Amino acid sequence: MKGLILSGGKGTRLRPITYTGAKQLIPIANKPVLFYGIEAIRDAGITDVGIIVGDTREEIMQAVGDGSRWGIHITYIHQPEPLGLAHAVKIAQDFLGNEPFVMYLGDNLVKEGITPFVREFEQMRPNAQILLAHVPNPQEFGVAVLEGDRVVRLIEKPKQPPSDLALVGVYMFDEHIFEAVNAIRPSARGELEITDAIQYLIDHGYQVRSHIISGWWKDTGNLDAILEANRILLEDIERDIRAEVDATSRLHGRVSIGEGTRVVHSVIRGPVIIGANCLIENAYIGPFTSIADGVHIVASEIEHSVILEGCRILNVGSRVEDSLLGRNVTVCRDEGKPRAVRLMLGDNSQVNLL
Repeated sequence: MKGLILSGGKGTRLRPITYTGAKQLIPIANKPVLFYGIEAIRDAGITDVGIIVGDTREEIMQAVGDGSRWGIHITYIHQPEPLGLAHAVKIAQDFLGNEPFVMYLGDNLVKEGITPFVREFEQMRPNAQILLAHVPNPQEFGVAVLEGDRVVRLIEKPKQPPSDLALVGVYMFDEHIFEAVNAIRPSARGELEITDAIQYLIDHGYQVRSHIISGWWKDTGNLDAILEANRILLEDIERDIRAEVDATSRLHGRVSIGEGTRVVHSVIRGPVIIGANCLIENAYIGPFTSIADGVHIVASEIEHSVILEGCRILNVGSRVEDSLLGRNVTVCRDEGKPRAVRLMLGDNSQVNLL
């Protein structure tokens, strides 16, 4: 089997961070979300992987490389415009050939991996296999209607969902999917929908199986989902202290801190992961916080947040929580007079002031 990872798209729900970076490279527990998908495919025994890239292709290629760090080979496939998941399959046909393949959306996380589902697909040999999960908001997803484990109908983001079974961002196909993606027409939003392609297979007598997953899955396309994914993954970290920690600091629970970081007169309450070459001084770092490399947090409190490289959080009087800060962001208190809030924010930013 081959693997196909989708890492294009514009990440509109995560702006302004995605104006300057790929949403698939936002770190969850200090690892880019895309890397979890690569590892899941590798762990399923798949070593020949194509990655669909768009406007952020240079950033993706620089971060991922040739795949050798995972023991796989990666081929990059350029998608000039995000014209739908089925369009991504269509343009990958030369790479995929007639081999069965797994398609994995690069901003999705399946905590337990996909190996059992790949083995099931190889054993049962349907023309397609989809993963489904019960969700409280099915109107935001592609939704499936089942008869047993056989899929009879798929609807993309229905206003009145016929079920609460949402499509998880992992699909398995044989070569008949190319017949489908070449037969369908763009939807009302101008995209070739993978739900329409799978429905084509159903309508033309091909076998489409489903598997309802019981484990944890998340589409990390918005802030709340990123914070929840970060919380879940931090539950599994091990205590690993490589930093310089002074005698007045206190570290509680599962805390991982990288080399070159200094912790001075601070309290860190895990689960927390802190990268390399950071400064944590006179600070409180609360549970479910991920802090990337080169961050300075001084005389401030933060918890349940994701902080990217190079940020400065300095002398903030109130606690920062439930937050995602992009690279090289500075948040500080200005004690000058007159007192005022002074901001420089990109499009679609959100700031909550006390």
